[in-house]
Amino acid sequence: MDTIGQFFALQTYQPWLTILTIVLGLALGLFVFFVYRVSFSGVVYSRTYNLSLVMLTMVSSMVIMFMSSNVKLSLGMVGALSIIRFRTAIKDPIDTVFMFWAIAEGIALGAQYFVEAIIGAFLIGIAMILVAAMKGSASQPYLLILHFDESASRQVKQMVAQLPKARLKSKTVQRDGIEMAIELRVGQNETGFVDKFLRVEGVYDATLIAHQGDMIS
Repeated sequence: MDTIGQFFALQTYQPWLTILTIVLGLALGLFVFFVYRVSFSGVVYSRTYNLSLVMLTMVSSMVIMFMSSNVKLSLGMVGALSIIRFRTAIKDPIDTVFMFWAIAEGIALGAQYFVEAIIGAFLIGIAMILVAAMKGSASQPYLLILHFDESASRQVKQMVAQLPKARLKSKTVQRDGIEMAIELRVGQNETGFVDKFLRVEGVYDATLIAHQGDMIS
């Protein structure tokens, strides 16, 4: 008799428990999906990655449910999972945290800690939303790209000096003018200064880009 046959022969199979685990995995996975979508503060939002968090919660709950029911099956699962390689690079550390959160919810559900999984998901989700709301009201790092003629260099430098926490990142001198990249920190509702640069004679264009790099406070 194969491993699966032994599982059904030795264990009292309860279909409702499997259905409940998968349904709760879907519900908590969608909750993680919602929290990630609301608290996302990066530059490019990946819906594919967010949907994978839902699947990760459901699949991990099913795997743990099988592993906790049969020793031989659990050893086979460990061997199968050890050969899997994830080659997608995770650029933002917070994405790794959300992935670990989804797996943790799946483990709790698979081990039949339903109440603990729901309470933990609720508390973590509320904490993440509150932190994201506080972060959204604070100043954010940006990159200001200026392209101007050398005749406007003096006035541009005076205006840059008045910007909060402005730091020169790069300066490129070309035949058709000068290009500067300036790192600064402002609020999302305080970006009107970009238009002022275009009013300066000799400034060709001014671009403000959300910057996710580290800044020295």
